[in-house]
Amino acid sequence: MSHGFNTRAIHAGQEPDAATGAVTPPIFQTSTFVQDGIGALRQGYEYARSGNPTRDALQTQLAALEGATRALAFSSGLAAEDALLRSVLRPGDHVVLGNDVYGGTHRLISKILGPWGVEVTDVEMSDLDAVRAAIRPGVTKVLWVETPSNPLMKITDIGALAEVGRSAGVTVVVDNTFASPYLQQPLALGADVVVHSMTKYLGGHSDVLGGAIVTSDEELAEKVAFLQFAAGAVLAPFEAWLTTRGIKTLGVRMDRHSSNARAVAEHFVGHPDVERVYYAGLDTHPGHELATRQMRDFGGMLSVALRGGGEAARRFAESTELFLLAESLGGVESLIGYPSEMTHASVRGTPLEIASNVVRLSVGLEDPADLIADLEQALPRR
Repeated sequence: MSHGFNTRAIHAGQEPDAATGAVTPPIFQTSTFVQDGIGALRQGYEYARSGNPTRDALQTQLAALEGATRALAFSSGLAAEDALLRSVLRPGDHVVLGNDVYGGTHRLISKILGPWGVEVTDVEMSDLDAVRAAIRPGVTKVLWVETPSNPLMKITDIGALAEVGRSAGVTVVVDNTFASPYLQQPLALGADVVVHSMTKYLGGHSDVLGGAIVTSDEELAEKVAFLQFAAGAVLAPFEAWLTTRGIKTLGVRMDRHSSNARAVAEHFVGHPDVERVYYAGLDTHPGHELATRQMRDFGGMLSVALRGGGEAARRFAESTELFLLAESLGGVESLIGYPSEMTHASVRGTPLEIASNVVRLSVGLEDPADLIADLEQALPRR
């Protein structure tokens, strides 16, 4: 029987405990497993780095949500990205990267893999001709897409880029962190791999650090699984359990994140202190029509550019009360960030630099009227 998203989120990989009947599967908080003889493993478990039932349950859940055959859970989003990239790339290879992606992703590729011999080209992903021109036949191995992007909420046509990548023999990777699998299904649109920072919407409560790789490419999954085992950046069992618990409410949370973000975005359109609102749910957003086609809703992330410039943006980010000034996003509580000196500080001085008047909002689950009032009181008075 084919089940809907919320049913899969609650039940995939979550069979009641066979020994006790516990509805919530237990946390297997152990580093090793007794063997019934040398090489005689119980259900294949020997050591927590190679496998753990709690992590396996989460991986089954993740694969079900993304419509994939395999998922691998890591100790952080960047650990997941690193394992994927090192599984695909070799010295001399080339990556085409969106010109508005998470600064940590760009740092990983340019600063860590760069000295290893990997080259990267930043490109406007909405310009398919520019993407085709950036691909070097036989050398480009990865096309890295982030949609909605961080922090300018650009929307990329996953299906069109998947066709470009397929024709060039390039692995198309989509960072689905902002949308979550509830709002967007990149594999169904043609992507080869999905990556997540599970720290964000999947966990959803700002209490866990984790990352994931999800794919139906078995050969690639095996390469990533080997590197995960050999290098060891696995997700611990308690973090896996917390993430699974968060995922069970993902659908209802994303509905509320989306409606709250829409209310905030619409309030600040045309506001005298706001130069621009970056939110794909607005019909004035250049990617609105595309987002409507490839997403269920528009999510809980938006950014605003203030008319008062960088100083006004800094004061705004430091003056809210309900919106907490902090790194990260996707939790039940609202967060505010100043990308140019926080999430994207690593790309200052590059073409990916974020304007100093931009503030990013992760809109939480509070009452929307309270969130709007908080932002209003924090705006610099001219």
